[in-house]
Amino acid sequence: MKILATEGISKNAEIALQKAGFEVISAEIEQNQLENYIINNSIDAILVGNNTQIQQELIDACYNLKLIGYKNNTDNIDVQYAKDQGLHVINTSDASANSVAELVFAHLLGLARNLHQSNREMPLEGDFNFKGLKESFTGNELRGKTIGIIGINTEAIATAKIALGLGMNVIFSNDELKSITISIEFFDGQGVEFSFNTISLNELLSKSNFISLHIKQQDDYIIGVNEFERMKNGIGIINCSNGKLIDEIALINAIEDGKVKYAGLDVFENEPTPNIQLLMNPNLSLSPNIASSTFEAKEQIDMELANKIIELLNE
Repeated sequence: MKILATEGISKNAEIALQKAGFEVISAEIEQNQLENYIINNSIDAILVGNNTQIQQELIDACYNLKLIGYKNNTDNIDVQYAKDQGLHVINTSDASANSVAELVFAHLLGLARNLHQSNREMPLEGDFNFKGLKESFTGNELRGKTIGIIGINTEAIATAKIALGLGMNVIFSNDELKSITISIEFFDGQGVEFSFNTISLNELLSKSNFISLHIKQQDDYIIGVNEFERMKNGIGIINCSNGKLIDEIALINAIEDGKVKYAGLDVFENEPTPNIQLLMNPNLSLSPNIASSTFEAKEQIDMELANKIIELLNE
């Protein structure tokens, strides 16, 4: 069987698949050439990232496909239609959770200490306005502050663990779960458990100093004009989950009005061409959808996908 990895695959995952009898092809195929490539090369399974569209027309045409694997979110894949046609659709639920959580706090810590602004200003004024910049960039500590986490998944839990380690108060909002227990294990084998009761979204919005989103794409924005109005003044928002969860125009307006002090965004409504108003806003900390882009996470993701392919197709 042939596996096409459109954004590459780790060497260890490739070796594991080859040992199980699969042929692995790592190739970046243009979208308009993908259908013919799959058919002409008798591809049985395809592994994709964010840049490849797998929609109904392609699924119907590529009748030989048995499995679709994806490394990030599913905005570019018609998952339900693929499943209805009998294809296996697999992803990695846990492999990148720690990577995502660490980027949440890379943004959050940087924002709280004004690193997003000082990194811009120091190269321009650091040689003649050092003292002035020092006075301008007095920041805030995270300890004792409340972080509201919207959604409960492995990434949300990993984010909560870091927050707890920093001494933050953690609150959750989730429509499905009423309570959650989080276990934190330390380097020496010791551990501690924390139990939480979830609260309504409106309550979370009103109580949080910071908000981090960890939820799948919805039919409408999770955070829009009405939600911003319910937040505390000077709130900080982090989104490393999905670019269609926050109304970006409402976010820009909320920053200009002083409701939102700053925000960290790793995902955007219009990728790969984010709104220019976001790119130019000095109160934003920005990254190009790199939440799961660590060497450790990539290795774990690829190995998890490889193991699932072997389990499902090597029968």
